[in-house]
Amino acid sequence: MALKYAYFPGCVAQGACRELDQSTKAVTRSLGIELIELKKASCCGSGTFKEDSQLLEDTVNARNIALAEELNLPLLTHCSTCQGVIGHVDERLKSADANYLEQVNGFLKKEGCSPYKGTSEVKHLLWALVADYGLEAIAQKVTHKLSGLKCAAFYGCYLLRGQDRPYDDPFNPKSMENLFEAIGATPIYYRGRTQCCGWPLSSYATEQSFKMAGNHIEEAISAGADCIVTPCPLCHLNLDSRQPEVEQVIGKSLGLPVLHLSQLVALAIGVSPEELGLDRHIVSTKSVLAKLGR
Repeated sequence: MALKYAYFPGCVAQGACRELDQSTKAVTRSLGIELIELKKASCCGSGTFKEDSQLLEDTVNARNIALAEELNLPLLTHCSTCQGVIGHVDERLKSADANYLEQVNGFLKKEGCSPYKGTSEVKHLLWALVADYGLEAIAQKVTHKLSGLKCAAFYGCYLLRGQDRPYDDPFNPKSMENLFEAIGATPIYYRGRTQCCGWPLSSYATEQSFKMAGNHIEEAISAGADCIVTPCPLCHLNLDSRQPEVEQVIGKSLGLPVLHLSQLVALAIGVSPEELGLDRHIVSTKSVLAKLGR
């Protein structure tokens, strides 16, 4: 049976990282995965709503989940922050007492929205590829094996620790590395792959944020990585878009390309670089394409 998801694009993929939306649609289309975009969905809040009110975060994201439930589909996100926030709300509401759930649904009813029922699953693109589509099936779709490309995964905080029941081991995850191997790339292991990129600090402790990002990039380079691959657009912003500023703070030249997960998989299954927005990156991806003969 063909896979079908209610697609939650999130904010960043429709703004600063438009290439993520572009490449997600390209890779799913090439794999035969159908996406129904939730065009009425709202921002998940990126963890900030609960600083004012947990009820606010729960209600906003109950509405997002309810939109997927209307379609009787799992909600698919390609942002680890959205996965952590919406997934945790879903976990909390599925175990909430009836009075609290009634309060949340009461707010949704006032806005003319369908109630949250707890019948859908919140799933990141990574989990959809690895668990639903399957590594063997993806390997069979590979037309341009990524042989010789050394990829350093950068999972981000929320994907591994945002939910009570994560899909992968928060301390020693392997899902991205297993996916790299399935498409012919070589996974690179380094200390920073499971740590914070520094994005949450960037608005009030910019230097510390950039030092964190710089340390991770340096570690990946020292381990022999040709690129960093991340399933989170916020991590991408701090590691790629701000890499020139990071270099100024740490006083070192880096120049390490940072790819979205969807871009890497799409390259392996034959999607052209032009279709993936690889020219939108701040750090040039030409060295990656050259290594792949693309």
